[in-house]
Amino acid sequence: MGQSSADYFEEEEPIDPEQKLKVDSMAMEKIRDLSKYIAIIGSKNTPFSEANRVVSRALELFAEGSVIGVSSLDKEEVKQYEIKKYFERLMALSYDQVKIQWFDIQYISDLEMTPDGKYVGVVTIYQKFEGLQGDALIYKDVTKKDITIYVERKIMQVEGTHVNFWDVLLGDIVVSETVL
Repeated sequence: MGQSSADYFEEEEPIDPEQKLKVDSMAMEKIRDLSKYIAIIGSKNTPFSEANRVVSRALELFAEGSVIGVSSLDKEEVKQYEIKKYFERLMALSYDQVKIQWFDIQYISDLEMTPDGKYVGVVTIYQKFEGLQGDALIYKDVTKKDITIYVERKIMQVEGTHVNFWDVLLGDIVVSETVL
């Protein structure tokens, strides 16, 4: 029988402080990448083929089955969309111009080990959304969102040698507040 990926790991070890700094940095980098991708996908200046290419890159950042919450000031309901559907809806918004900016990105919960040896944490961001028709601002809001971060050991084979490393995937993005 072949070896399972668990056979290549020693006992589940906690992330040491040096590894945690690297993981935190990787998580923040992926969130900043997602912020850039969302801005590109939402921009009406982005050609359709380029937006689709960026959607593919953005999807690689997420754990399977993740969803994104969407809210607006005129509706109390927060809708949840599968990641790919969210990006498709973002590309199809009927504004002439869409501006999306993320700011004040920070960890709100430290990484905690789950029973299966993975780690989970939460990062909070604020998203400023503006929809314009011509030069007129039609809609604007700021949404506070919480992003689940998953960290797990992965194995990669490099020149016949198994190398294990920590990988970061983004999970659900939940709306916690929408303000003007």
